Amino acid sequence: MTVKNRVAIVTGGAMGNGRGIAKVLASQGARVAIFDKSDLLDQTVAELTGEGLEVCGFRTDITDRTNIDDSVARVIEKYGRIDILVNNAGVMKNLPFLETDMANLDFHIDINIKGPWNVSQSVIPHMVRNKYGRIVTIASVTGGFVDDGGDMSYSITKSALIGFGRCLAMEFIEDGITSNIICPGYCNTPMVAGEAAEERPDDPSAFLKDLASSLPIGRLGRPEDIGFLASYLASDEASFITGQTVVIDGGCTLPETNLDY
Repeated sequence: MTVKNRVAIVTGGAMGNGRGIAKVLASQGARVAIFDKSDLLDQTVAELTGEGLEVCGFRTDITDRTNIDDSVARVIEKYGRIDILVNNAGVMKNLPFLETDMANLDFHIDINIKGPWNVSQSVIPHMVRNKYGRIVTIASVTGGFVDDGGDMSYSITKSALIGFGRCLAMEFIEDGITSNIICPGYCNTPMVAGEAAEERPDDPSAFLKDLASSLPIGRLGRPEDIGFLASYLASDEASFITGQTVVIDGGCTLPETNLDY
């Protein structure tokens, strides 16, 4: 997969799937800028650079357009261009629908929808100028394909990203820019670990084990699994793929029933 020497921005790359995406892109030769406001940003950059990978970090709040524009300008100053954008940063705080207030909904909208919107608006003009770009937006199987009770705010914001990514594909297809959407299932990330702690505070590891065994493939996804798919969609070889939604979920959306034949 040809991403060598490409300049990539990965939002939410300090942990979880974002870290896996940043690591895989960098291991394949991309120069990766992580946008994240997490306290883990410096640690992640140090660990990845310690492995000989070209990774830098910019403390960025994706709800703050001025902050985003400043970080994008610093990437341009450092590398001269931006070739790849991975809209990965996202949040999930589930509540039953009748207990979900507007603050919870706004929290999800501000980060899961307005975040990718703001970062994309800031980055795309640089791609248009160079007539080249790869945009990969991380949605979820939740919303577009499956749902559980209590997922409302997360579900509607993640499903919106499918339309967002498809519209970007159509609008910028003549500018040499592709846009695709990845919908992961359950992966071994801090977000899922947090869900396990809420569901089974007495034994979160048992919840994760049960969750993994419930998937047809028999394990949770690894952040690097998402990273390899993102890296392919961001590569030169994927130039004929745009506007597509790709599910990567270990088969969790395959069963038609829960019956054990």
